Amino acid sequence: MMFSGFLLGLAVVFSFFSTEAEAHAADFQVGSTGQGVTELQYTLQKLGYFDVAPTGYYGPVTKQAVSRFQHDFGVPSTGYTGELTRNALDRAEMMAHVVHGEARGESFEGQVAVAAVILNRVQSPEFPNSTYHVIFQRNAFTAVNDGQYGLTPNASAYRAVKEAMRGWDPSSGATYYYNPAGVTDTWIYTRSVIKTIGKHHFAK
Repeated sequence: MMFSGFLLGLAVVFSFFSTEAEAHAADFQVGSTGQGVTELQYTLQKLGYFDVAPTGYYGPVTKQAVSRFQHDFGVPSTGYTGELTRNALDRAEMMAHVVHGEARGESFEGQVAVAAVILNRVQSPEFPNSTYHVIFQRNAFTAVNDGQYGLTPNASAYRAVKEAMRGWDPSSGATYYYNPAGVTDTWIYTRSVIKTIGKHHFAK
C-alpha cells in the first residue's frame, strides 16, 4: 500500500510539472495572434474541436477548444499550446493520414477501427511505443509503402482519429488488420481474426 501511495504521489508530481512546463513554454496562449494561431485553429477545426472560422486570434474560444483536445489526447488541460500539445497534434495528423490512406473506402466504424489498431500497437510490447515509430515501422502499413499516406486526409479520417482517442475501439483490441483480397504475405493468416468490419479482417 505504501508503494502504491508513492507511485500515486509521483504521478501527481509529474502531472503538475508537465502542466507547469506546458504553461511556461507555451507557443500560444490567450492574446497570441498570427499565422501559427490560424494553422492551430484549422487543425482543431479538422478534428472537430473548433466550430468557427479560423481568425488568427487566440481567444477564449480557442483556449476552450485546445483544452478539449488536450483532455481527449492525454495532455494536461491547460488551454495553452506548448510542446506537449504540438506533439499530440502531430500524432493526430499522422494517424489521420494512415486512416485515410488505408480505409477511406470503409465505413466510419471501419476507419475508427484502423485508428484504434495504431493505438493498440503503441500499447503492445510487441510494437514500438510511439505513434511515429508504429506508423513508420518497416512494412507496417501499406499506405506508407505505396505513397497513399501522402494523400490529404478527409474530414472523416480526422473524426475517426478523435473517436479512437476518446476510447472507441471497434476492432476489439486488434493489433493487425488486412484485406484478404490484397494479401501479399500469407504470414498474416497465422494471426487470429477477432472481427470483420467491411473488407478488413481485424486480428491479434
